[in-house]
Amino acid sequence: MSGHSKWSTIKRKKGEKDNARAKIFTKISREILVCIRENGSADPNVNYRLRELISKAKTNNIPGDNIDRLLKKAQGGEKNDYEGCVYEGYGPAGIAVLVSCLTDNRNRTAGEMRHFFDKCGGNLGTSGCVSFLFNEKGVVVIENEEGEIDPDVFMEHAIESGAEDYEFLDYEIAVYTEPNGASQIGEALSKQGYKILSAQNEQIPTTYTTLTDEEQIKKITLLLDLLEDNDDVQNVWHNWGES
Repeated sequence: MSGHSKWSTIKRKKGEKDNARAKIFTKISREILVCIRENGSADPNVNYRLRELISKAKTNNIPGDNIDRLLKKAQGGEKNDYEGCVYEGYGPAGIAVLVSCLTDNRNRTAGEMRHFFDKCGGNLGTSGCVSFLFNEKGVVVIENEEGEIDPDVFMEHAIESGAEDYEFLDYEIAVYTEPNGASQIGEALSKQGYKILSAQNEQIPTTYTTLTDEEQIKKITLLLDLLEDNDDVQNVWHNWGES
């Protein structure tokens, strides 16, 4: 199978932010609280999305005690007013950027997003201004750091799981399916013994833009770093094709 190329350009390399454990836990905590609120269950045995988020926290070296305390708070009915919102805009040289957030204050978040885009030579746009340049897909990312997964065996398991497509990357395997189908595919592949790093909807660019100007590269890198460092930001997608 041939998949969507340049997956590595959609999200920054995970290792770049692993040292900021507190910020990572803040982001995952919000996802967990919203997941429990929306699914009505704090039991990872019946809430696969929650189980995947707990696995994500452990992958990012979040201590188990921290995770347990968070689950107890959620089970105790701790109120949270986080709501999802998506911001769209253009970075330097017209790079399309989609930013998915969980926030308890839309005005604060919108102001911060506008400031980041302006600072880096871009501009925050209106809803729909860049989303047409992306296709939403369910994406499961599987760890393959040592390259030990046999392609032929994996192909059989991917087909059995109902996956539409997949591709082997440098240290991971990306499996594609229809939107909202990632959790089901992820659970099926997990039962086959694969380590699931994430299973969620992603925005896949239909085209990519490559930059050669060093100043533009510095600006788009700064924009992505500012966005990813913000506590309200959960995911950043863009169509910058790094050469």
